[in-house]
Amino acid sequence: MLAASVTPFSLLQSLTVPTLPTIQREYGADQPTTAWLLTGFLLTSAVATPVLGRLGDSYGKRRVLVVALAALLAGSLMAALAPTMKWMIVARVIQGVGGGSLPLSFGIIRDELPDDRIASGIGLISGLLAGGFGLGIVISGPVVEHFGIHWLFLLPAIVAVGAVVAVLRLVPESPVRTRQRIPLVPALLLAVWLSALLIGISGAPSHGWGSPYVIALVGVGVVVLIGWVFLELHLTIPLIDLRLMTLRAVWTANVVAFLTGMALYGSHGFIPQFTQTATDSGYGFGSNVTEAGHMMLPAAAATLVCGVYAARAAAVVGSRNLVAIGCTTATVSLLLVALVHDVPALMYVWTGLGGLGTGLVFACVASAIVAAVPQEHTGVAAGTNTNFRTLGGACGTALTASILSGYGTASGVPAEQGYTTAFLVLAGAVLVAAVLACFMPSPRPIRRSRP
Repeated sequence: MLAASVTPFSLLQSLTVPTLPTIQREYGADQPTTAWLLTGFLLTSAVATPVLGRLGDSYGKRRVLVVALAALLAGSLMAALAPTMKWMIVARVIQGVGGGSLPLSFGIIRDELPDDRIASGIGLISGLLAGGFGLGIVISGPVVEHFGIHWLFLLPAIVAVGAVVAVLRLVPESPVRTRQRIPLVPALLLAVWLSALLIGISGAPSHGWGSPYVIALVGVGVVVLIGWVFLELHLTIPLIDLRLMTLRAVWTANVVAFLTGMALYGSHGFIPQFTQTATDSGYGFGSNVTEAGHMMLPAAAATLVCGVYAARAAAVVGSRNLVAIGCTTATVSLLLVALVHDVPALMYVWTGLGGLGTGLVFACVASAIVAAVPQEHTGVAAGTNTNFRTLGGACGTALTASILSGYGTASGVPAEQGYTTAFLVLAGAVLVAAVLACFMPSPRPIRRSRP
């Protein structure tokens, strides 16, 4: 039932990515307005993930999980029935609250499962999050082609209904709670600096990294971030205990998640665009949306398999070694995509290899975070790690888009060298993560408190 809880959110991360041009035409909107379907969802999920994780730690994870799923359900139904683009953007903002389902699920797993099943449960949920992102890209084309745009949101809504019923009937309320109030000022400051950074980074490809718009937003984000950190460190009851973030196991895992998120979101967002490029450009395969999505299926499948079996593999080779292996595998995949991309059959192999690598990383990184923090801080620590992945994804997507725009041609299609450069940069990011993984401490076994 917890797997069902994170599935609709993981799909909604990417279902709209390949279909944005179709949605734009359907509603007669311009490109900047349509882009808010992604930006709005990303902003809300980035803010809601750590805040809901903290609320779950304080007042009960099942209760807050139901709230997160109810918001995702309401937003999905609103989007499915949206008469205008503005209505759909508001709906996507509400959907983003569902991001809290991930840290809350981690916390419930740690509270309820036997010690020997906690790591595998966390790995499965992590695999579903990353695998669902790839699966959303795969199925979005066929769904729109055969059923229409509205079914992009009705399908996750149906899953969310089942998840709410299952959680209410089968998941017990959390016995581990801090029962501490949530400080409002740090929560507001968190929302401000995350929003400023994400909007600024997301707008960089269209406005330019050196534009006053981007510099102002990123500057505001950095200044508020500094103030937020100072406040959190001096509060008796902080929103996020930043002292936990200084633990070597925690900060290394968060940086690895950020860099791997860059590679995952950057590659998954633009490999389909590459394959859809017309062959008369000198590269690309002229695929339609459905065919381009099929090319990402091996990545989604490999990620899901890693989520199931990563804990068993970690017991043999060690989770730190497995993270390094996963980062190295993802690096090789992106190098091959950058340099050997003229045969469609090989692209299936390269994307599958990438899914294998990122699947191993995220399954083990999540377990490392949970193992490193006290049980009563599981939700907020896991939510913060998810945010590092989200921020990395935003940077990876914006950086890739900026590189491609720098290699624009008279026809409006990026030159092949643009894709080569972008994928090499993403490979470099995950290679740094591979080196950093070697410095992660070996996590202790994850145990839950005994009454």
